[in-house]
Amino acid sequence: MAPKSDTGKSARTGRDDRLKAALKANLARRKAQAKARAGSAEKTGAPSSDKDA
Repeated sequence: MAPKSDTGKSARTGRDDRLKAALKANLARRKAQAKARAGSAEKTGAPSSDKDA
């Protein structure tokens, strides 16, 4: 029997492509969340650690 190196390689490439796409989407989502948090902090002002002390 001949080894199926092409099948394993293409499966690994497909997995790598899926992981790469998932990582890119995750990074984009996290950047959007950070940007939204920074924007809301600017609108409301920075939260103070002591309230009416």
